Amino acid sequence: MLIREFCAENFTYIPRAVAAGAERIELCDNLAVGGTTPSYGVIKETADYLKDTKTTFASMIRPRGGNFVYNSIELRIMESDILKAVEAGTSELVFGALTDDNSLDLEALETLMIASQGLPVTFHMAFDEIPTDLQKSALDELVTLGFDKILMHGDSLDKPVNTSKIAELVSYAAGRIQILAGGGVTSANAETVSAETGSSYVHGTKIVTL
Repeated sequence: MLIREFCAENFTYIPRAVAAGAERIELCDNLAVGGTTPSYGVIKETADYLKDTKTTFASMIRPRGGNFVYNSIELRIMESDILKAVEAGTSELVFGALTDDNSLDLEALETLMIASQGLPVTFHMAFDEIPTDLQKSALDELVTLGFDKILMHGDSLDKPVNTSKIAELVSYAAGRIQILAGGGVTSANAETVSAETGSSYVHGTKIVTL
């Protein structure tokens, strides 16, 4: 079964995405910089709207645009935002954190996972910043940390989704963690991307026709 995750900037298009059949929503703000944390009110209204539907949603936790290397204050902001998102009723969470050399910031991620209180968590497209030869070991570490999914494009976003690279990681993961293919995936090519990657999960702002 194809599971389509609609990337929503605030609440505006969520009713139309649900009507169009989106199985999942990733809720964020400020897509111009790749998405940041939505407000408490947006998360709460989304939770209230979706509670009687089969559509689940994940809230982005990202304090700013730019890189994914966060200082101690930014990590405290993320921790607080996670707690408020959980309070507001989010089904799932989306976040990531890297070190200066683009490896996983394990200490930061451990802290954020504790704040997540057992909700399913997706590691977002920061994963694409990790050097290719380290991505399998990073996947193993995310499994150990308790992550549920990884969102990735497989290449720089100015290039088509790298289905062969994603397929390699889907095979390596062997069901231990799900991989979402995103970045340039639309309602027109979602079935093809799913078939070529071996993943049932696809993600994008145009993943359903609004």
